[in-house]
Amino acid sequence: MHRQNKLHNSARIYLDYYGSILEKMIQNMRSADLTDSISHNFITQMIPHHQAAIEMSQNILKYTNSKPIEIIASGIVEEQTKSIKNMREIELSCENFQNSDQDLWLYQHSINEIMQDMFSNMKCARAANNINCDFMWEMIPHHMGAIEMSETALQYPICPNLKPILNAIIISQQRGVIKMQHLLQYMDCS
Repeated sequence: MHRQNKLHNSARIYLDYYGSILEKMIQNMRSADLTDSISHNFITQMIPHHQAAIEMSQNILKYTNSKPIEIIASGIVEEQTKSIKNMREIELSCENFQNSDQDLWLYQHSINEIMQDMFSNMKCARAANNINCDFMWEMIPHHMGAIEMSETALQYPICPNLKPILNAIIISQQRGVIKMQHLLQYMDCS
């Protein structure tokens, strides 16, 4: 994170906790138990990704006074909790949907690149004494990672029950990115 030299105590606490959420997400996504099923692998890596978004949102909700940020963060908690529930409900049936070695390699190679870019962008997110701006600088690359991972999974044969979940992730997180980009301008987060 690119931190200003002198952070207020609340900003420092907020950012330190964000750092621990990020490290846990990276560890859990990288150590996910991968199989010969793209559907299973997507679910196994996306659940800790969503869990991190929930924790990031709960973190900002402890500190923000901004109504628009409260609405965005509360929406993320609600949407991502529902998405985790939906993925857990289909996890067992989808893990039997197997893919070819070539598809698995191509998919995982793309996913690893997406994750690496996302991790790097989240680690390098700007950090200031305005935690509302910090939250959006952190969450936009997080959302972009989920969009790209979902779009990648849709390029391969996957469990039919997973497709509507992927489409919902893409739609909701694209909407979230647009809202946050507009809010960054409105709040003069430069």
